[in-house]
Amino acid sequence: MLAINFLLCLAAIWLLYGSIRQGVLGSFPMGRFLSGTLLAAFAALMCSGHFALEPNQARVLILFGAYHGTVKQSGFHWANPFYSRGTRVSLRAHNTSTEKLKVNDKRGNPIEIAAVVVWRVADTARAVFDVEDYHQYVDVQSEAAVRQMASAYPYDQTEEGEVALRSHTAEVAAHLQEELQRRLAIAGVEVLEARITHLAYAPEIAQAMLRRQQAEAVIAARQKIVQGAVSMVEMALTDLASRNVVALDDERRAAMVSNLLVVLCGETGVTPVVNTGTLYT
Repeated sequence: MLAINFLLCLAAIWLLYGSIRQGVLGSFPMGRFLSGTLLAAFAALMCSGHFALEPNQARVLILFGAYHGTVKQSGFHWANPFYSRGTRVSLRAHNTSTEKLKVNDKRGNPIEIAAVVVWRVADTARAVFDVEDYHQYVDVQSEAAVRQMASAYPYDQTEEGEVALRSHTAEVAAHLQEELQRRLAIAGVEVLEARITHLAYAPEIAQAMLRRQQAEAVIAARQKIVQGAVSMVEMALTDLASRNVVALDDERRAAMVSNLLVVLCGETGVTPVVNTGTLYT
């Protein structure tokens, strides 16, 4: 089409030049001049159909309100000059960051959460015709999906095998991406990645939750210490009995267990008391 339009321009120039030259020398050829004028206007109209596309850009072709396809290949193109000119769509990846949202988790605790969504347009016709503004649509639906996802999980894991926002980031991100893809499919948008960028308790309960986490950590540490101490006491009694080092009755065995547990579970160093008498004095 570029070659054809170039030839049309040359023909229009030749007709106009010839008619003007003949008019200067003699009678003016009005018919030839009008033909050259009309051909020049037609050539200008045909040349206006040329357009260029950068990589990862698309142009939606609309003729008198009817959709006629999409050009996605980068380069220099020609299309019907009457196609709409303003429907260009970017196929590049976009980042959308939600604001810090204050929502309630599965247990009703207020938390602050934010996420980032990486997306791109996969279906240009849906992006242009099925929603009013697909950029705004992605922003609104991203916020709604983050709220829905946050209310489906607790902030912290309290039961074995329970999925929580803070401890199971991969599972939560997969759920968020799936929810976003379901919501944004109507706009022809493909979600490439979705992940949480901010997660914290709301300020009004942050201190109380911090103390609870500290208490849970202390309890868990104490459980480990007690389990280890019981195992060590059991091992000591078993070794003493198997090697016939000393024979202890139930009362002395209970006293030994008590002393060993105090030594092993105490937070500070223990001061021993040396018995210089017999075992039973």
